[in-house]
Amino acid sequence: MPGAPTPAWDDEYDVVVAGSGAGALTGALTAAAGGLRTVVLEKTALLGGTSAYSGAAVWLPGTQVQRRAGIGDSTESARVYLTALLGEAEADRREAFLATAPEVAEFLERDPAIEFESRAFPDYFPAPGRLDAGRSFVPLDLPAERLGDLAALVRPPVDRDRDGRGHGEGPLSAGRALIGRLLLAFVNTGNGAVRTGAALTRLVVEDGRVTGVEAATATGAVRLRAREGVLLAAGGFEGDAKMRAAHGVPGTAEWSMAPAGANTGDPIRAAAAIGAATGLMGEAWWCPGVALPDGRAAFTLGFHGGLMVDASGRRFANESLPYDRMGREMIAEPGRMPAHLIFDSRFGGRLPAISLPGRRAEEHLEAGTWVRAGTLEELAELIGVPREALRHTVERFNGFAATGVDEDFHRGEDPYDRFFAGQSEAPNPCLVPLDTPPYYAARVVLSDLGTKGGLRTDPDGRVLTGDGRPIPGLYAAGNTSASFSGRRYPGPGVPIGSAMVFAYRAVKDMAR
Repeated sequence: MPGAPTPAWDDEYDVVVAGSGAGALTGALTAAAGGLRTVVLEKTALLGGTSAYSGAAVWLPGTQVQRRAGIGDSTESARVYLTALLGEAEADRREAFLATAPEVAEFLERDPAIEFESRAFPDYFPAPGRLDAGRSFVPLDLPAERLGDLAALVRPPVDRDRDGRGHGEGPLSAGRALIGRLLLAFVNTGNGAVRTGAALTRLVVEDGRVTGVEAATATGAVRLRAREGVLLAAGGFEGDAKMRAAHGVPGTAEWSMAPAGANTGDPIRAAAAIGAATGLMGEAWWCPGVALPDGRAAFTLGFHGGLMVDASGRRFANESLPYDRMGREMIAEPGRMPAHLIFDSRFGGRLPAISLPGRRAEEHLEAGTWVRAGTLEELAELIGVPREALRHTVERFNGFAATGVDEDFHRGEDPYDRFFAGQSEAPNPCLVPLDTPPYYAARVVLSDLGTKGGLRTDPDGRVLTGDGRPIPGLYAAGNTSASFSGRRYPGPGVPIGSAMVFAYRAVKDMAR
């Protein structure tokens, strides 16, 4: 007997893109600029995902942006650096990334809506090929009036977004500028459409090829055809507690920096249901997170004072490490979480670090996420660590501050450490003594900027089955795919830069 007829399509496009972060919008722009009718599906009501919260560093080596700035970057130096860090694992995707990065930057800057500038931010590892001043770049601020009504679609900064507020006054900057510029360029092609509140639920497969998607909307399910291909670039699964638990991802969904309701792994599950392979599912882009009164966490980096202790009351790492490296130190051994950042009153009751979203000291003290005491012994009692251990830790640290040499963890010896240090006459500006009571302890948990495990892909972003065969019509990029950088975070903007490159390559492959 004949089978049931295939349900009709509600709309037809050349390319369907799931997600609206920097990678997704780069892929969408690539398709639309090439004359392909393209739709962007965003699960939430706002565009940009975690990219909109970010500092918008883009790690694309060897491009015209670095050449304009005269910083001495090159594709070859980046190759040396990545090979030193990653070895020969994922060599084919590494080479695809390096070869395509300059092309992506040139393509994007060809559009009048997109402008970049180099900004110093050191690479994260002392390895051959590293640039101490960094090789990443950022978008220029975007006046809100250039976006017009589209500005209301861009996700606000993390502090305002979590409080339910809009953008506020002034131009869109950092991640919002990146999303705003990509969105403007995409819409200006005349070939692009955006659907918010559309959550991908299923991939449609016909004769072995992905030909479209099903998505849930406020008015019911829709079926959208994708004549050339489907690009999954909707972030990871950091916002889904069950999926995190199933794959043993440390931390919690509440402590992740993902926007509320986003990044719950729907596209990964949909692809796995049709035979897609996954990898690195226990991994994330880690960071220390200052615990917030509402139970969430604040992405924290750039420590320029204080010291961090574990449950034993002792330091366990260089507090000035790049955030992913510090996060990995937090989970390297049992007993390191929750940690506490110990600091004194020389900072006027303010956290000696960059922490987003920020909260006032009074809010923390009232909620108990920070505590304050007149002596170190009293502080130790309040956070439940041995009194003598904490006192000894601070005394030893103060001795290092006097000599300028951290004999335990070498804080202040790396360019990244010194990048955030304040101006000081001290021997080592990264070692600031704790000697001004009252003392504070801020609870620090393991946060993340997103999971980095997902669908296995080839150099063109094609999603692979368990035996390495591409699934026709299906592509993935960004945190929906398993990162080519494995368990390393080489430098600022690698998640965004790699997402942009592989989304670009995916669309180019679709159009062949």
